[in-house]
Amino acid sequence: MELELRHLRVICTVADTGSVTKAAAKLGLAQPALTAQLNRIERALGGALFERDRRGSRPTQLGELVLARARLLLPAVSELREEAARLANSAGDEGATHFRIGSANGPMLGGLMHHLGADRPQARISPHTSYSSDELTELLSAGRLDFALVGACGEALPPNAPGVQWRLLAVDPVFVLLPEDHPLADKDELELVDLAEARWAATPGDGCFGDCFAAACARAGFAPRELYEADVVSCVDLVRSGDAVALCQPTFREWTGVVPVPIAGIPLRWRQFIGWHIDGQSTAAAERMAGHALAAYADVVSRSPRYTEWLAGHPGFGMR
Repeated sequence: MELELRHLRVICTVADTGSVTKAAAKLGLAQPALTAQLNRIERALGGALFERDRRGSRPTQLGELVLARARLLLPAVSELREEAARLANSAGDEGATHFRIGSANGPMLGGLMHHLGADRPQARISPHTSYSSDELTELLSAGRLDFALVGACGEALPPNAPGVQWRLLAVDPVFVLLPEDHPLADKDELELVDLAEARWAATPGDGCFGDCFAAACARAGFAPRELYEADVVSCVDLVRSGDAVALCQPTFREWTGVVPVPIAGIPLRWRQFIGWHIDGQSTAAAERMAGHALAAYADVVSRSPRYTEWLAGHPGFGMR
């Protein structure tokens, strides 16, 4: 594993808070996910960075060395990013001719590009897709993306990085994608335990969604058999063939042979965000782009009659 700036921020946060649990809360991550990430960082650096016990986490000799370097590097890199972002955007919001937009899993990128293109027909738009919200956040913080669309499960926040600001766009439930001939496919909603024997599929990501899913299954009284991580097309193929059921967003584009079905009690939810660097975008430019993103979200919802009907009975969800 290559050591990255985000890893140095993790190390500093653990040291500053004195606890992996407190650091996870500050970073908006699940504690097991942060522990696993810290273990990978320590393996990459060749030794333990912290002594961990019930009193908290204290840096080892190696940890003190890494912290000393990190506390020099991070401010210097942050200052460089800010200066680069100011230079890159010195032409002003209305004069911008190139928009670099990142997106994690989700259906809004195409619609955002459409609305932005209609608003700025002379602008060049460069999309960048990634399953990693951490990567997109790093690119935003580094001034290599202008805006990014990401999601976060439950009440978790998107990744934290210097200068990056997030705005909540929408809150959605998580549905289950079933073969159209599945016995539960025509139900208004299904109980999660009804699929206790199923194999599961989902698109990959680096947040805490897997932990949230496992916890939801435990509350329903079972442990999921498997969770395949695959791209969207492969997930659809697995569902269509009957080899798995898939977790999906309710705005999932219609595919022949598969049907998204709500889960009773809404045990899983997904929040949609747009982010930008505060030194790279004015408030007016950020609000304008957020408006395009909301228009794209509305377009996607309008193409899903089933989700439109579901939203009518659940006013706490949808566009914010």
